[in-house]
Amino acid sequence: MGNMENQSRSMRQQKVDRLLAELPTMDRKSLQQLWRDIFDRKPDRTLRRETLIPVLAYGLQEKAYGGLKKSLASKLRELIEERAGGAKHAHTSLRPKIGTRYVREYRGKLHEVTVLESGYEYEGEAHRSLTEVAKVITGTKRSGPVFFGLKNRVRMTLV
Repeated sequence: MGNMENQSRSMRQQKVDRLLAELPTMDRKSLQQLWRDIFDRKPDRTLRRETLIPVLAYGLQEKAYGGLKKSLASKLRELIEERAGGAKHAHTSLRPKIGTRYVREYRGKLHEVTVLESGYEYEGEAHRSLTEVAKVITGTKRSGPVFFGLKNRVRMTLV
């Protein structure tokens, strides 16, 4: 039975690889249909191809290989409840892994930030916080986690 399981895994991997390779060549209508298939809703009309494609790539892989582990989802819910109850620094124990990348489209340009051991890298420069990066990008003081969609994403997927 192990051999059949390996064949199934290999076929799934090939299908995912094929779809990932096709994403950049797909027209907007096909990308929007794939979005509906993956996320069970229409994509925002304002999302550009440059944003749709990496989000779809993540969604394809998440569907094929699974999403968050139940233990992590449970920890996230716990942190949200603590935060709602007034705990001030509940988010600090959920530091993203070094190398995690945040992507945001702003004024027609795709901005990519990488998590460092202590801080964030944007366009070759190190910054202490996402808020600092958001200020560099927008020219105004903004919440970095809100600007990069981190606060809303947790609430939308776990509540």
